Amino acid sequence: MTVSLPRTTVLSGSLAVLAALALSACGAAPDNASTTAGGKNAATATSAADLGGMDALVKAARKEGTLHAIALPRDWANYGALIDGFQKKYGIKVDVENPDGSSQDEINAVTSRKGQDRAPDVLDLGSSFALSAAQQGLLAPYKVAGYAGIPAAQKDPQARWYNDYGGYISIGCDAHRVKQCPTTFKDLLKPQYKGQVALNGNPTKSGSAFGGVYAAALANGGSFDDVRPGLDFFAQLKKNGNYTPVESTPATVEKGETPISIDWDYLNAGYADEFTSKGVDWKVAVPADGVYAQYYSQAVTKDAPHPAAARLWQEYLYSAEGQNLWLKGHARPALMSALEKAGTLDKAAAAKLPPVAGTPSFPAEAQQSKAKAAIAEGWGKAVSG
Repeated sequence: MTVSLPRTTVLSGSLAVLAALALSACGAAPDNASTTAGGKNAATATSAADLGGMDALVKAARKEGTLHAIALPRDWANYGALIDGFQKKYGIKVDVENPDGSSQDEINAVTSRKGQDRAPDVLDLGSSFALSAAQQGLLAPYKVAGYAGIPAAQKDPQARWYNDYGGYISIGCDAHRVKQCPTTFKDLLKPQYKGQVALNGNPTKSGSAFGGVYAAALANGGSFDDVRPGLDFFAQLKKNGNYTPVESTPATVEKGETPISIDWDYLNAGYADEFTSKGVDWKVAVPADGVYAQYYSQAVTKDAPHPAAARLWQEYLYSAEGQNLWLKGHARPALMSALEKAGTLDKAAAAKLPPVAGTPSFPAEAQQSKAKAAIAEGWGKAVSG
């Protein structure tokens, strides 16, 4: 797996309204909603059984022939292999728009293209954004065959969204450029890291950068209820000259512009794979003083122009094949425990994951909303000047 530009997730609220102006489209959605031989409508199906089973779903999806996706880089968590695998298995073309876009771009496309053929069929959203999209009534309930195996805390009871893959905030470091790589947030404050510490985006828009601030808060006396110490941490990094506003990408890493990057462990692990042949010795550590895990979430859009293909895509992603492909991309699939229990987990891929101590915990919806508001208000001030 290689790593591309950061796929970001954003904060809900007024920013969404403003950004919506950036997207527009034309073309009406097809009038003939997908139906099975029995006359059942894929657009209202809440499971494959509603359409008469998987064979009927596959047939309806093949009739549609296309899946519209958005913000899925081929080299993010092994999405290239997932897209290729789905196309080869079912003969359905996957069109990916704006692969390096944000969750904000995704939701803007849904709202601005309602009723149009170019609207996204499926979404891959940061977890807090999935909650917001569900509240706005933009998602269709659909239970994949493996729904019961997804931990209760990682899925919507109405099946409008469920976690797909995730990981931990980590610190990546080019050991060829940095004499002693940091492994904790405390380390990042040391003077030898002047101008070297980067995030892969702006935390008011980027899921991983948002996670970086949250993890920094946990490392500095904060909690899921109090993200302010994370803002204070980055303000201190900025003040002592260690923080660089350059957003980390594969290109900036290669050029040496961002030799230390706070990012998801599966992306940092991807750097290690990608850059071995390019002279970058990329080390990855999950900081013990700021353990923060988060998952992205899958969803079918309520007005998907290709409703059968959208539901079949979900079934593929949550099959053992799909889940293990995410795992090969160093991401931790939502059904990892279920696959291990069933004996279908790719153990070799699992063994390559960066080690983490303890069991992950996740902020509740209200805690995430509070943190988003605090970061939206305080980030600019923390790193200005």
